[in-house]
Amino acid sequence: MQFGIFTVGDVTTDPTTGRTPTENERIKAMVRIALKAEEVGLDVFATGEHHNPPFAAPPNPTVLLANIAARTERLQLSTATTLITTNDPVRLAEDYAYLQHLADGRIDLMMGRGNTGPVYPWFGKDIRQGIPLAIENYALLHKLWREDVVDWEGRFRTPLQGFTSTPRPLDGVPPFVWHGSIRSPEIAEQAAYYGDGFFHNNIFWPLDHTRRMVEFYRARFAHYGHGDPDQAIVGLGGQVFMRKNSQDAVREFRPYFDNAPVYGHGPSLEDFTAQTPLTVGSPQQVIDRTLTFREHFGDYQRQLFLMDHAGLPLKTVLEQLDLLGEEVVPVLREEFAKGRPAHVPDAPTHASLVAQKEKAVTAGDAR
Repeated sequence: MQFGIFTVGDVTTDPTTGRTPTENERIKAMVRIALKAEEVGLDVFATGEHHNPPFAAPPNPTVLLANIAARTERLQLSTATTLITTNDPVRLAEDYAYLQHLADGRIDLMMGRGNTGPVYPWFGKDIRQGIPLAIENYALLHKLWREDVVDWEGRFRTPLQGFTSTPRPLDGVPPFVWHGSIRSPEIAEQAAYYGDGFFHNNIFWPLDHTRRMVEFYRARFAHYGHGDPDQAIVGLGGQVFMRKNSQDAVREFRPYFDNAPVYGHGPSLEDFTAQTPLTVGSPQQVIDRTLTFREHFGDYQRQLFLMDHAGLPLKTVLEQLDLLGEEVVPVLREEFAKGRPAHVPDAPTHASLVAQKEKAVTAGDAR
């Protein structure tokens, strides 16, 4: 099972000091956070894609991820998310295959429609076509990575005739794709159809909603013949803030929660933690809460936490990562491994996908 962090790159005023980081500071902070993630033993760093204030998350995540890839050795790098609706699939195929080579395979993508409505007209798209765009654009991207010469025609872009996307995927194996959605069963269906991963970023949603989405994806994964429902590839989001003493954690985090651009001035911290996966407390409380996810969603493959948001200063975020890597994740690894059925797969990596391809070729030759 993979554990990691994701960032949305918000540039938010620290409510306790009144200071707002510059875009330069926030961008450099995201790099520092990724390096810290590898240092403390996490598996994954993922970045969002944004094209508007108040975000400093990259408009093209390949730039940030390539920088991090050059400065790390083990960390799996991902997007959270890549906008499959407003990006050209041809450009995505080229950019991420190129990044895959630079990162020696340590790259995967999470496809999403995004949650900022104005992005669609900025890139000449109609938000009312969000689902059809996601379906058609990904179908083309999937094809471009698996066929050397592509002839294609669809609704939303000019046709392709005899087109070859370059570079070709590393070792002939495309980056693994997760499809991220918090509310659209059509996207869960799409993930199941291709046998791809499904990531439910359940940071704002009650447990029952997340369970229904994950169960639907698992059932459709099996329907399309990719394996049993419990073999589907599932990822979950989460939010945590920790201090050694739970009362200290609540006291320190409350002003950030109360003034956060996304959920500030809404439900109380206590109500929000009761209704969503947000956990504010001691490392043991984070462990206990996270372990309940398996009870509700089954064995799954990837757990990502949001930790650098709402104006939290970099020093605090790095302290959080120390706690996550030293006290929380080692216990979670051990506990999640207990009773995990042997037929439930781990999160795919480039190495495992290459081995899977070679096995399939060998089996074909044997026949």
